[in-house]
Amino acid sequence: MANRRHRYQRIPESPMENHDDTSNKGDVPGTTYEDLVAPPEPVKWYHHWNKRDHYPGALIFNIFTFLLPAIYGTLSKLYIANIDSSMVATTDTYTYISVVVEVINEGLPRAAYRVIGDKSRQGLPSRFRIATALIAFQSFLGAIMSVIICAAAANFADAFVPKETRAESLLYVRIAAFSAFFSAVDVAVAISTRTLDRPEVPLAISMVKTAVNILLDFVLLSKFRPNKKIDVDAVTQVIIRLSCDAMGALVGILYFLWIAKEKGCLGTPKFAGLKKLVRPGSYTFVESAVRNAFYLWLVSGIVGLGQDYATAWGVFNTIRWGIVMVPVYALEATASTFVGHEWGAWKARSFGIKATKQDLKIISWPALVSVGIALVVEIPLCFGMGFGGARRFAYYLSNSEAVSKITAHMWRTIDWCYIFYAVTTQLASILLATRPRWYLAQSLVANIFWVLPWAIVVTKVKPKKDPWLLYGMVFGGSMVASFIIVMGVLTLWARRLMKAPKSQVVGVAE
Repeated sequence: MANRRHRYQRIPESPMENHDDTSNKGDVPGTTYEDLVAPPEPVKWYHHWNKRDHYPGALIFNIFTFLLPAIYGTLSKLYIANIDSSMVATTDTYTYISVVVEVINEGLPRAAYRVIGDKSRQGLPSRFRIATALIAFQSFLGAIMSVIICAAAANFADAFVPKETRAESLLYVRIAAFSAFFSAVDVAVAISTRTLDRPEVPLAISMVKTAVNILLDFVLLSKFRPNKKIDVDAVTQVIIRLSCDAMGALVGILYFLWIAKEKGCLGTPKFAGLKKLVRPGSYTFVESAVRNAFYLWLVSGIVGLGQDYATAWGVFNTIRWGIVMVPVYALEATASTFVGHEWGAWKARSFGIKATKQDLKIISWPALVSVGIALVVEIPLCFGMGFGGARRFAYYLSNSEAVSKITAHMWRTIDWCYIFYAVTTQLASILLATRPRWYLAQSLVANIFWVLPWAIVVTKVKPKKDPWLLYGMVFGGSMVASFIIVMGVLTLWARRLMKAPKSQVVGVAE
């Protein structure tokens, strides 16, 4: 392998280029054309743990990036529970607003793994200019979304705030609406910089937001605040959180521009480059819109079950989708980035030939490694939290015995399904970073044939003994169904690549 050219160096435009000089096809004399197109040896994933442009180093950055906001999300629940436990459910509207804005955050930005992450066929300046255009465009969409949510605050509160605290929550919702703008900026910068192998940028954003948030909450909201005579409430908390989100977004923008200048890539946004993102981005946009629409539909039903169930669901999400889910988030972000790199490298190397088993192994290795790590983390967590940990944690966050019992019941019924979710998320990153259209297909099948029928059932059938029963079947069953569907789609993906003709394999716009 010593005389094999590096996968990221230039290769001939076609097999016939330099045909008359077969002894000088590569950078090393004597390299043959077969050497050029042969797949490289698989990357040892455990090497280069301290380098951000390799899997282990990027994973470490991503773990801390997701961990810090999760810690703050847990602390904020605790602060509000100590101030007014009845307002804990109101703070969940911040989360539900993030679910709405997730539709635009998972559109063009997630296509960046495939487009901006393709560093084998486009130069660094071009990738930076596309990233700049993406950030500007997403900021514009986020601003529009904020205005719409603010204008529809009353309707939003009707759907996602229990009626007991709905009137007091309108101001909270109106202020929280502008988190959509800062979230759009944050996500665009974070994903763009990850695909540029600069995972320290989203880490810097998280560090600034979380550090300032914790400091201000401690000074203004905690039991140890200096001036306890000042009245504080949930509105105080949302103003602090929004201010810190704004600060984090500003830090991300400034850091991105500084890196671009340092690399000599600072220039006008390449809006024409957004065209490369539009087609794959349209698939991820539709997928997110359908999935989150069904989710919010179900959440509005849970809120309708009453204050305790609404609060319990919020506490469940704070635990399950907060600190506990950090490894899954980090592994998915890392896998998507490096699958995108390997996909671009294979397409630059292949000249449209059929993929071999070795090619598929190289493309998929980041996701497969992530699957193994996810199982090592999720299985012990499932047992540990299931045997009493969830109930104690829920009581700590809600300060309510009734809420902690409901949360523990939710946990016992569906948490084991999150093992399937963790695996599915890593495997689906292969489709996300290579064939977004197939990523959309697997999600639509799961949502239309499982979630939709059950979502209709829960609106018609109301079990008196256990109101959570049907909701547990929807959420838990969808994770198991998604696992089965993704495995089937990946099998078709592999067979298609190994048999597809050139026109189907190397199409850039798919």
